[in-house]
Amino acid sequence: MVEKHDLLHEFPEYRDQIHDLKMNDRHFAKLFEEYTDVEHEVHGIESGSEFVNDDYLEERKKQRLHLKDQLYQMLKANAG
Repeated sequence: MVEKHDLLHEFPEYRDQIHDLKMNDRHFAKLFEEYTDVEHEVHGIESGSEFVNDDYLEERKKQRLHLKDQLYQMLKANAG
């Protein structure tokens, strides 16, 4: 079974902040949507429902990680 990497699974301790920022911060909401799209694509590839070359998959994983890092920094900055 392929592991999911959606933001709520990655950062359950930030559940409320994720919701608040999605509702009140356009930049966060845009990054969140991008992250979700990339995560769904990577999950589809890893689960075998989509077929691509390894280089493409690695590039999408790097993009997912980059977006996750940005979102995490925003969550940390708004903590407390």
